[in-house]
Amino acid sequence: MSSVNTSHFAERLAQYARLARLDRPIGNFLLLWPMLWALWIAAEGFPDPLVLTVFVLGVLVMRAAGCVINDYADRNVDGHVKRTTQRPMAQGLVSEREALGVFATLCLVAFGLVLLMNTLTIALSVVGVLLAATYPFAKRYTHLPQVHLGMAFGWAVPMAFAAQAGTVPEIAWLVFIAAVVWATVYDTQYAMVDRDDDLRIGVKSTAILFGEHDRLIIGLLQGLMTLTLLFVGLQAQLGPAYYAALVMATGLFVYQQWLIRDRSRERCFQAFLNNNIYGGIIFVGIVLSYGWAAL
Repeated sequence: MSSVNTSHFAERLAQYARLARLDRPIGNFLLLWPMLWALWIAAEGFPDPLVLTVFVLGVLVMRAAGCVINDYADRNVDGHVKRTTQRPMAQGLVSEREALGVFATLCLVAFGLVLLMNTLTIALSVVGVLLAATYPFAKRYTHLPQVHLGMAFGWAVPMAFAAQAGTVPEIAWLVFIAAVVWATVYDTQYAMVDRDDDLRIGVKSTAILFGEHDRLIIGLLQGLMTLTLLFVGLQAQLGPAYYAALVMATGLFVYQQWLIRDRSRERCFQAFLNNNIYGGIIFVGIVLSYGWAAL
């Protein structure tokens, strides 16, 4: 291969990596945390190494695929939003055909990974792909795309239980509800960053739907999230470490309310980013709870 062809190939890969948001890992963590919560609870401790490996890789691949199809759906919109003007498709650096090809390739890789799991997990993965593929178009038709995103992100939870435990018990749906509510919280904070632009171009979001009551409704959702995670802990019979983590995480929700108090773009984005720490604290609480139980 000539140096010119090599250079061109490397440049295309770099643009595809930007398209898949590999340079912005925050979305990976927000997807990983609920899945990890689910795997540890389903296994009542450290999960099967193969299941853990497949799900970590699968989440990373499907998050990348979701970013690609999102940019494809928003290819005529991103250029009009301050935060997204530099995305590859908005700049004309990646074609529509290329984006669809990258999306299809990533979905095939994810499907290859899920084939290593049991039949129930494979069946559930079909729903996951449909949720991920349709989410970017939800904002055209409903003010609740954040809820749709939560369902897409949270679907890894019942899949994780299916893969690890061979069934999807009641507690799996409690964790799923927590994941949906949490995504609605942090993606509404994210949508508050773009609210002015979205109103101007006609894109819908919960931030627009909630209007001047956005902080109140986010607070109510944060309360519902906390209550749901409390029920998760009780049903899973988790130990003191989990409840200590839940208290600390609830403190972060209070901090996020302080951050969004003036609804500035920068502070709302900081509140969104803070949710990564929230998810990590809950995970550590679950791991320590099972660790102490084994002693």
